[in-house]
Amino acid sequence: MDTLTRTPNTASSRLEIEPGYQSGFANEFATEALPGALPEGRNSPQRAAYGLYAEQLSGTAFTAPRGHNRRSWLYRIRPAAVHKPFTQLPADRLVANFAEVPPTPPNQLRWDALPMPTEPTDFVDGWLTMAGNGSADAMNGCAIHLYAANRSMKDRFFYSADGELLIVPQEGRLHIATEMGQLDVEPFEIAVIPRGVRFAVSLPDGNARGYICENFGALLRLPDLGPIGSNGLANPRDFLTPHAAYEDREGDFELVAKMNGNLWRADIGHSPLDVVAWHGNYAPYKYDLRRFNTIGSISFDHPDPSIFLVLQSQSDTPGVDTIDFVIFPPRWLAAEDTFRPPWFHRNVASEFMGLVHGVYDAKAEGFVPGGASLHNCMSGHGPDADTFEKASHGDTSTPKKVGDTMAFMFETRTLIKPTRFALETAQLQAHYYECWQGLKKHFNPEQR
Repeated sequence: MDTLTRTPNTASSRLEIEPGYQSGFANEFATEALPGALPEGRNSPQRAAYGLYAEQLSGTAFTAPRGHNRRSWLYRIRPAAVHKPFTQLPADRLVANFAEVPPTPPNQLRWDALPMPTEPTDFVDGWLTMAGNGSADAMNGCAIHLYAANRSMKDRFFYSADGELLIVPQEGRLHIATEMGQLDVEPFEIAVIPRGVRFAVSLPDGNARGYICENFGALLRLPDLGPIGSNGLANPRDFLTPHAAYEDREGDFELVAKMNGNLWRADIGHSPLDVVAWHGNYAPYKYDLRRFNTIGSISFDHPDPSIFLVLQSQSDTPGVDTIDFVIFPPRWLAAEDTFRPPWFHRNVASEFMGLVHGVYDAKAEGFVPGGASLHNCMSGHGPDADTFEKASHGDTSTPKKVGDTMAFMFETRTLIKPTRFALETAQLQAHYYECWQGLKKHFNPEQR
């Protein structure tokens, strides 16, 4: 039986079901699965301990300012260069250049949940691209994918050279074994896998479904809090990065790479998850969305939805992000004499929304867990007719709990372009527009 060795906080190096984590966001972590595997006082000794190879993994330019510079040093059994040549795989359902998709309609769009596959399908084969903008080769914009899988990756490993992966599980847990340690991720949690980090996904529950935002641009970071102060929203200590773990396995394995939207495979004679120790601030992490400290109004009116921001990818324009990852978790509504659901609005930004659990408070019907909606730049949207009527006549003298829900949004500064698959799939709800057709005319110039 192959063994997986973990960080020895004790003398034991056994495989545990729940791996340990290091706390903090983009910290300078240091972790070793064998004592003394990390060199002291240097990064690239002439001979690394245990016969390991030193390898740097850079996530930003070498000369990026210190506060933005992200890189890690890995001490591994074999360098990442050791594999056979890549050959191309079919990837018809993936898109990385959104100049090549059909024209984007100004309609409001909504989709049912993706069905689970009927044939054996692992995490990589279960991807399909729904929408996005920019392009992977220009390192700008994003691709928004759905995944549905029913088989663990066996002797198969994957990495994306196109961007970092923000994974939002909706159904089924994911065990993500990466070069730098293990992540166990369940619905209500997210995982972020940096660009280039190799990993394999197993499915403890047999089936899994969810969403992926592949960020082509600047790395995701925690937002500044401005007048909120020093606390609130997503707290840095709640982000968890794995301790070092490694596999020392030889055999016939497959390494799959994603580059410019294409998939490539290479034979590799060993597990690439062979990093015995590492240090740095470029690493996978996970976060429990239930720990988000929601901020809201306790007098009247709504603050802007930026109060729900978990992570952001900044652009070159101050105050304007390339990607915002926003959530709508359980929360209290306390604003008096205020229309409490989200207001009707048209935005310069574009919004791709998903639902992990429950019901979204602005849509009484039709928006289901695993489903998605897209409201692009200046497309009018807001509560459906039933929600508007109930909220307009509800009692706002007492607080109300919005519970048993978890919705999220990928918001971007540029148009989110649906793919041909998204515009033609049977999951597209042809009658979504009808949810607003029941909004009545209440105007009366004789009555205020």
